[in-house]
Order: sequence, then structure tokens, then C-alpha cells
Amino acid sequence: MPSDSAILATARTWLSDFFDPAVKREIQDLIDHNPDELKDRFYKNLEFGTGGMRGIMGTGTNRINKYTLGKSTQGLSQYLKKTYGEDGLKVVIAYDCRHNSQSLASTVAEVFSANGIRVYLFSELRTTPELSFAVRHLGCHAGVVLTASHNPPEYNGYKVYWTDGGQIVPPHDGAIIDEINRLDYPDIRFSPNPELITLIDQEVDEAFIAASVANGSIGAQGRDNFSIVFTSLHGTSITAIPEVLRRAGYANVTVIEEQAAPDGAFPTVKSPNPEEPEALALALAKGEAIGADMVVGTDPDSDRLGIAVRNEDGKLELLNGNQTMVLMTRYLLDRQKAQGFAGNEFVASTIVSTPMMPAMAAAYGVECKTSLTGFKWIAKMIVDFPNQHFLGGGEESFGFMVGDFVRDKDAVTSTLLACEIAASAKAAGSSFYKELLQCYADFGCYRERLVSLTKKGMDGAAEIGRMMTDFKENPVKALDGSPIIRIDDYGDSVSLDTRTGNRTPIDLPKSNVLIYTTEDGTRLAARPSGTEPKIKFYVSVNAPLASPAGYEAEKARLEAKIDRILGQLNLD
Repeated sequence: MPSDSAILATARTWLSDFFDPAVKREIQDLIDHNPDELKDRFYKNLEFGTGGMRGIMGTGTNRINKYTLGKSTQGLSQYLKKTYGEDGLKVVIAYDCRHNSQSLASTVAEVFSANGIRVYLFSELRTTPELSFAVRHLGCHAGVVLTASHNPPEYNGYKVYWTDGGQIVPPHDGAIIDEINRLDYPDIRFSPNPELITLIDQEVDEAFIAASVANGSIGAQGRDNFSIVFTSLHGTSITAIPEVLRRAGYANVTVIEEQAAPDGAFPTVKSPNPEEPEALALALAKGEAIGADMVVGTDPDSDRLGIAVRNEDGKLELLNGNQTMVLMTRYLLDRQKAQGFAGNEFVASTIVSTPMMPAMAAAYGVECKTSLTGFKWIAKMIVDFPNQHFLGGGEESFGFMVGDFVRDKDAVTSTLLACEIAASAKAAGSSFYKELLQCYADFGCYRERLVSLTKKGMDGAAEIGRMMTDFKENPVKALDGSPIIRIDDYGDSVSLDTRTGNRTPIDLPKSNVLIYTTEDGTRLAARPSGTEPKIKFYVSVNAPLASPAGYEAEKARLEAKIDRILGQLNLD
């Protein structure tokens, strides 16, 4: 960590005449009266993580503001020119509902245009999957979306997409960061060329919605008899999901009006994250009141999907991201099986998602590719294996991608696919929930749990670093009595077989992740979040399930096992 004097020296550079007077006054006030806040704002530069660059909005190098985003955009502009030449460059920009997203998107557009790059800027907020789609639809060299996804209201962010519609990955990400780091803030070109900025909306909307319906629709029976409650949680999905469902034939959709208006304050929820049960409380209450079959909620930029369906007791039950991913993937596998496998298909997941995904894919004779956390790595697979056919895939954090027309997690198309599966099951006398239990009977009953510890600021970052170091240097020997047989250290790119001492290389980019696997198939993973000041622990346990009728008893046993493991690790 930098010294106090180094932090102060960095802060003083923001007192130059290049910066706005209001910015200079704020920095001087922090220098004079609030050194702790000054330290947090300037002890580091915001960095690209698993989901782009995210941070608290405000003044400073460790904040989202016109200067930090302007510098990133200036560096990206220069890298685009080095990569593709000076002429004919095009980018597309979208933004979500968050405070300052529209003005920050305008700033980003102005910097691109000042560098002679043609900009297509959405006239109003749009979803992240539409931005990913628009990159290829418009033939752009890059795309940017201003969003902090599911983070709290004080956050915003900046995600960069490449020509394939996926987020930037090696070697481009490192090269862009190097370009940015060579710049000083006065190098930013803030003087726009309005002739290079074109507002877009309906034409791209129409193409995206049509593609979503085509990819997510399976010709389900029983749409007229299927009731959906939908909430956008004040975010962007209100611009797409109701229309996609309508065009697919779902007439019985109830929108939670209290959460329909885009609002960066997210006034009705503590967190706009469908992973959190509280976020869907209003929708669940409405679903129970009207007897809905399914409740659907999405995060602010509409890449994460949370659903609740009727369980065996007839109550709405929230599913986690692993459960939703498993059933949607099984449907895609079944559909391809009916059409005939060509032998080149694959599905995808991530190293911290349920091990049920590769187990299920293997039962179909289909490859399951496993990536680091983050959908940019799944999108990269599509580019890296052009002779293989991507069916779909997801990750535990409530993200799923259907086919490859969008190259990021896509709550719009995934919502339609989930509704189609559920409506078809209901029409056949089954249900989404019953089909999930059948998956457990067919491929093993898996239960997962995530523990996230928030550690804010410079001291929190240091504590997370110490926790990861301790986790690595003082390895766990057993979990719930089952000995550790493998330790996968993604930071060192080595997999250790603890029984033989053999070390084999891990063929993935280096990442600060450590995963323990035990003799009985239990798995424990630890990693710092790439988008929030958190350290995350993932526990996965499993056991055979003879039939769906035994699920509740087996679920209780597995949940008790997870409780014991978390107690052992002092994480309960």
C-alpha cells in the first residue's frame, strides 16, 4: 500500500487547472479536514475486474467520475487506433438507470468523438445484453456500457466489449490497461465532435427483441395458462422483457409497478440484486396473492436473473443461480439431442459454479468447458473454438446465456427460456420445480452455498489479501471429516494431488482463486470479488438421490453438512 505522503502527493495533482473548480475545492477540503476519506479516494486507481471497472462515484483516482472514465476512454481510443488504424472506427455505448449514468455515457461518447471515432449512443437506458448484441449488429470495433450491475446505489461502472460482443479479455485487456496507465489526466481529449455522435434506439431495439424471442422461444404449450409476475427492480429490463414475453405469447404478465420506473436510488430494496431474497419480496407477495406460476426479477442492467417457482407444497420458492442454470442447460441439451448431436457441441460454466454442470454434460456425451469466474471467459470460448457449437451456459451468480447471439449473461432471453420450460412442464402435468428434482435424481443431488464477507477500503483490501494468503499457506486438511485430495491454486496455475504430491498445470489464466476438493466430492472455493470489496467462499456438497421423492430428506442432510463445514471454518 502507498504511504500517506505518496497518497497526498497524488491527491495534490488534482489541484491543477486541468480539473474543474468544484473538484479542486473538494480535494482541498479533504486535504484540510478529512485525511481518512482522502486516503480511500486516492490510495489506488480503479482497476478492471471480472465485470469491468466498478467503484463508488465521487472525486479521486479510486472513484468513478468523468476523469477516471475519461482516462480509460482515452486509452481505449488510442488502443483501437493502434489495433485497427485511424479510419472507420466505430463504438456503441449504452447506460443503465444509475445516478450519473447518462451524463457519464455522454462524457465517454465525447471523448471517443474527440479522438475521431464514430459513436452510436443509445438515446435512453438499455440492457447490457442489448449492448453486447449491438456491437456485432452495428459492426462496431468496441462497446461500452455504463453500469455497476447489482452493486449498491453509490456505485457505477464501465464495462468494455470487443468486436465479438464479449467483454475484453487477454491480450486486449492488458494492452488497454497499459495504454491507460501511460496517460496523465491532461492527455484526455474532452472536446467533442458532435458530427461523430449518432443517437440510436428503435432499430437496434427491434433487432435485439426479435433475436431474443427467436433464441429463447421453444414453442411452449400452455402459454395462455401460465401466470408470471415480473419486476425490473427499477432497472433496464423494463425496456425489453415485457415486450419479449408479449411477442412470445405470454399475455398473463403482472409487472410490479412500484419497481417499474428506472431509479438509481432503488428506493424499494436494500440491494437491487436478485440473488438477495429481500429484493424480490414485493414480487413474491404479489405472486402469492394472485396465484402466479413464476416470479421473475432482474438486476439493474438486466444480466442477472432471479426466479421463484411453485415447489411441491405449492409455495413460491426462490431458486439459486446454480439451480436455474442446471435446468435451462438440461433443456438445451435435450433439445439438441432431439435434433441430433453433431459431436461438436459444448456447454459452459465457471470454476466456482456447481460441479453438477460437467456431470450432467458428461451424461449426454457433451463437453462442458469450465472457465474462470465472469462471462467474458465464456464468451472467449466461442471465439477460441469456432468449429464447436455453443448451446448455452451460466454461472452461479444468476447469469445465463442462450446460444451466442449475445456474448454476455442475458437475463432477457433467459427469462423467456425459463418461462417456456415452466409453461411446457405445467402443460404436461409437471412443473419447473419437479423437472429440477428429476435432474437431481438423474445426475446427483448437489447443494451449494455462498458466504460473502465485506471488507471496505484500504484496510479491508489488505485484510482480504491476508485471508487469501492464510488460506493458501495454511491449507485445510479435511472438510467435515473427508480428507482433501486436490488443491487447485489458480494464482500459481497448479493443481496439487495431495495423495501423491503430483502437480499438474492448470490451463487457465492466472486468478486469485483457491479450490479444495475432498474425497467425498465436497468442494470449497475462496476468491476475492472482482467487482465488490468482498471475499467469497463457495461450498458445494453432493450425494446420490434415488428418486425425487427423497429430495427433501437429502436436501436437509446436505444443508446440515454445509453448516458443519462453515462452522469448522468459522464462517457460520
